[in-house]
Amino acid sequence: MDNTRTYDVAVIGGGLAGLSAALLLARAGWRTVLFEKGHYPAHKVCGEYVSHESWSFLQHLGIPLHELDLPSIDRLVLTAPNGSTFRTGLTMGGFGISRYRLDALLADAARAAGVTLLEGTRVEDVTQSDGFTLQVRSKDGVRETFRTKACCGAWGKKSNLDVQGGRAFLAAQDRRLNNFIGVKYHVETEWPQNAIGLHNFPGGYCGISRVEDDRYCLCYLARAAALRAHGGSLPRLEQEVLSVNPHLKKIFAGSTVLTPFPVTIAQVSFASKARVESGVLMLGDAAGMISPLCGNGMSIALHTGKIAAEGITAFLRGSCTRAAMESEYDRAWRRQFGPRLRRGRLLQRFFGGSAVSNAFVGLFRTVPALAGPVIRSTHGEVF
Repeated sequence: MDNTRTYDVAVIGGGLAGLSAALLLARAGWRTVLFEKGHYPAHKVCGEYVSHESWSFLQHLGIPLHELDLPSIDRLVLTAPNGSTFRTGLTMGGFGISRYRLDALLADAARAAGVTLLEGTRVEDVTQSDGFTLQVRSKDGVRETFRTKACCGAWGKKSNLDVQGGRAFLAAQDRRLNNFIGVKYHVETEWPQNAIGLHNFPGGYCGISRVEDDRYCLCYLARAAALRAHGGSLPRLEQEVLSVNPHLKKIFAGSTVLTPFPVTIAQVSFASKARVESGVLMLGDAAGMISPLCGNGMSIALHTGKIAAEGITAFLRGSCTRAAMESEYDRAWRRQFGPRLRRGRLLQRFFGGSAVSNAFVGLFRTVPALAGPVIRSTHGEVF
């Protein structure tokens, strides 16, 4: 007896990109299944600043942002390891909301739209042959087979499926763009409610901005080698490396860490990635991760979900071939996000080393007019 379950679309990964795509596809009438290996709500390593380019889209998805009393962020504070500081306004600006809150709201909206959302479920294998066959396993060890006409990969920064598929970015050797660790805290602290801080330290950078419930997201990226050099101890790394920057020293000394933090992630890579792999449309960080120096990773993830849902809907309606859908998704992705990710990787090369970071912030202080074009180039348009 064949117990294979059949859907129109499978979405692998229930972050911002996967949830937004699944929700839109279900609203369009397609039978959609989403596999999420974790459970909602959950904390994830993320800067938790969302550009205003996403505000109207999130409300379209059913997220009542205007009712959530979220902090509005319209100032940037950029500091160098030597303490040099540059302050400027953010023309578009954004708002703060935790992934704990936003992902859960999107998951509820997806279920309400008719998405079959399977939490605690890992996809172990995906094969393409006149559609897709997915082998999945629940947290209880139950294995099932699913067949779908289309498939999205929205599993974030790195997955067992990346390794299984031998994706090219895993072999990238540029150490300036690879092998970072990410660490996030929620803290109670003194920091301007309307400002996002980006504080550089030797080998990395740390962001701070307010989210809901009068708490702040404090999130940093550091090289994995630096953590190893400090015995794998985050407190040592923070005291001996991050606190070289006097602003970070003050923030860490004056903040109260909330439970259950920290949360961490390893093997973070900013290398280029393919947007389509063996017929699977890659969404969000699975298609390429933007440097936190540019911010807006949450907005890019949401926007990729929208683009993928539009392309898949055209394919399922018979308006285009599978090959045309894949080609158009790749073109649309590169047109919308390619320049922003390239600029992010370029900016990242100017940070990480103390001397270069000090000089870069010093340049902005000397010629403030340079900051505006750089900041605008990292933001997208309302979608």
